[in-house]
Amino acid sequence: MDRSGRDGTEKTATTFQEIIDGKGRVYRVGESDRDLLGGRSRKLMVYLPWVAMMAISVSEYAYGSAEGTLSHAHGWTQGDTFWILSVWVFCQAGIAFPAGWLRERGLLTARRAMFAGAVLTLLGFLALGHVDQVPGAICGFGVIGGIGSGLVYATCINMVGKWFPERRGAKTGFVNGGFAYGALPFIFVFNYAFDSGDFKEVLDGIGVYVLIVVAGCAWFFKDPPKNWWPAEVDPLHSDGRPNTGERPGAGERPHSEGSGKSAVSLARNPPAVRQFTPGEAIRSGMLPLIWVCVVLTAGVSVFGISFQVDFAKDVGFGPLVAASSMGVMSVVNGVGRAVVGWLSDLWGRKNTLVLVIVALGLAQFGVLWAGDLRSQWLFLFFAFLSGFGGGAFYPLFAALTPDYFGENHNATNYGLVYSGKLVSGLFGGGLGSAVVGAWGYNGAYLLAGGVSLVAAAFTLLLRQPGRRRLCEATPDPRPLSRETI
Repeated sequence: MDRSGRDGTEKTATTFQEIIDGKGRVYRVGESDRDLLGGRSRKLMVYLPWVAMMAISVSEYAYGSAEGTLSHAHGWTQGDTFWILSVWVFCQAGIAFPAGWLRERGLLTARRAMFAGAVLTLLGFLALGHVDQVPGAICGFGVIGGIGSGLVYATCINMVGKWFPERRGAKTGFVNGGFAYGALPFIFVFNYAFDSGDFKEVLDGIGVYVLIVVAGCAWFFKDPPKNWWPAEVDPLHSDGRPNTGERPGAGERPHSEGSGKSAVSLARNPPAVRQFTPGEAIRSGMLPLIWVCVVLTAGVSVFGISFQVDFAKDVGFGPLVAASSMGVMSVVNGVGRAVVGWLSDLWGRKNTLVLVIVALGLAQFGVLWAGDLRSQWLFLFFAFLSGFGGGAFYPLFAALTPDYFGENHNATNYGLVYSGKLVSGLFGGGLGSAVVGAWGYNGAYLLAGGVSLVAAAFTLLLRQPGRRRLCEATPDPRPLSRETI
């Protein structure tokens, strides 16, 4: 039943087939990534989002190193700078759902979302450097800059997940990692070459840098068609065996890119049993549970980013150790995201996620212990562990969402999941500052470690909606197809 669709632009036949499994899920196969991207490999949709994520990472992961100079230059208190960051986190996470809703209805393309994000991020840095009043800085950097970074972040994460539905763990982790270690050069700039005499010029330059890099990447962004699935991987088998049948394109354009890796990943992380709308994902009970886990875990992560440098200085470590600890956190945070994404393809998403969240909790106790001992090397080690746990869970949640609920509504479903960072930004940064003021660093780090362990316990309750029913049912193994033009 092979049928041909027509590309209205190039006026050439592009053959594909829509395969329907026993649960009614549709897989569009037959079109290669090069067919859809004008001769380019889908790997481009990994590298470009990765570069864009590195560009916007300075907004969050280098902010803690800049807040001392900003406080002195603008006359802000420590609480003021932390609330500015908290609002940034709130808006950066909050824009994911409305942006996803607009994208899935065709009202906002990926390219336009990226262009808008680049411009708004530039405006955020301009406000941070030139606006002295706290409310103005909150509106400029916190709201406008946060929305800009959030548009870029959400678009990049959803893009890579759509193009690699069969191996999204490693690819999502790699892209997500750029959001952390991309800030490394700026951490040292803010610690050694950032003062009240040049801070405006430095922030202006960073804003222009982000604009150029993100806009350049955005030019090539393109989503695959809905239900698209790589032709070399059989969607009807959970072991991900390569296609060898007579499906359109399988014989004409054979390629074996990652077919063995895909088999292992799909065996450990089978695709969603169907495409869940946001309402259906919420009613399954799993999306709200994932949201709670994100709130708790991200709150601990934001706390570590916001207070590690200040805690290091408070216990008497010099600026090199303070900057290095944040640099270590940034690098390991990013590299850890790529590593656990790859591991989750081998071990399973949920198992890897529990391990990461437990490591994050233990790291909070370790940072406090090292500070009490005044041990610089021990402090750097637990900063390493905190950086690993504090970033690695993000790509796991990003990959887990389409694993559970499918790809077609992932922009909105993941937008809902990622909105948990709205709440975590408040208690991780601003509320964290209040806890430090009331209980000191000892009480704050003990609380953060405990919260992370609670999140790990909740994660153990996660399960893929409908998977048990799917196993008990007897699916119809015969593929069906229908013409799509």
